[in-house]
Amino acid sequence: MSAIRRIALLVAAAQLAGLGALAHAQEAKPGAAWPNKPIRFLVGFPPGGPTDVVARIVGERVSSQIGQRFIVDNRPGAAGNIAVEILSKSTPDGHTLLYSSNAIALSPGLYSKLGYDPMKDIAPVTEIGAGCLIFVIHPSLPVKNVKQFVDYAKSRPGQLNYASSGAGTSTHLAAVLFSQRTGIETQHVPYKGTAPSLVDMIAGRTQFLFGAVLTAVPHVKEGRLRALAVTGAKRIASLPDVPTLTEADLPGFVVTTWQGIFAPAGIPPALLNRINAEFVKAVHSPELRPKIEQQDMDPTGLSVADFRKSYYAELARWTKVARDAGLKAN
Repeated sequence: MSAIRRIALLVAAAQLAGLGALAHAQEAKPGAAWPNKPIRFLVGFPPGGPTDVVARIVGERVSSQIGQRFIVDNRPGAAGNIAVEILSKSTPDGHTLLYSSNAIALSPGLYSKLGYDPMKDIAPVTEIGAGCLIFVIHPSLPVKNVKQFVDYAKSRPGQLNYASSGAGTSTHLAAVLFSQRTGIETQHVPYKGTAPSLVDMIAGRTQFLFGAVLTAVPHVKEGRLRALAVTGAKRIASLPDVPTLTEADLPGFVVTTWQGIFAPAGIPPALLNRINAEFVKAVHSPELRPKIEQQDMDPTGLSVADFRKSYYAELARWTKVARDAGLKAN
């Protein structure tokens, strides 16, 4: 059975039977009252990065609500998979949690060997916030909209280069999905992070990029890049005249970048809901909400059920995109 088929079947089973990551949660025995000690807050990316920054402000807010410290434990490497594996082997008592970007839904389609099962070994708690990417081109290209860009690229198969912040990232897979949907042939140039990818884009060494809104928009406003579309379901406030890809004749093309909380599988449902409630309360607090918005994310704070459904759908979607493109990280 193919990996894509396996994930699709597991997603269906999880949605119908309420299983998935909580498959054996009914057998778990609630322990002492939560929390009774500091929370270990795993982050699969280096200190100071965008995911780490938001994790710390979220942890600080929830800490003030529950009266226990959040100790951030950065475990970077393998696109966040090291931290996920540590989480999967942790005691499901609510004292070890993971703060992750949507990389957690991308990796299973790219890595043939993971140290955990993305469907069975982790439990989605809540989504903290969601944003989108922005499709930008170098201003030297003689195109003004998405249709013109696609026509231009099709007339030059394999001649246009696109930058990404790294192989297997959202910026990479969004461009892969765009190519699949439009039928264009382009060359991928991966970089080690957002900053170097933007430097070469501005210099004209690459021609287009699906980039982070926070870092790309200033260059658009200064004329160093040209924005053709955003990948969200709605336009963004910082560039209200830039259409969505759905508006640009690619119906249903929505790519979100999100961050969320995960617990080890086997956590008792009552405790899972309690933890969810604390994070949702924090997300919608007047202290935290504007800080999330400053990161160009819409605060969400989904229920356990809604986040579980969203995570499984993302997992299936990006696994298919990666496998259809023949992408592998190991």
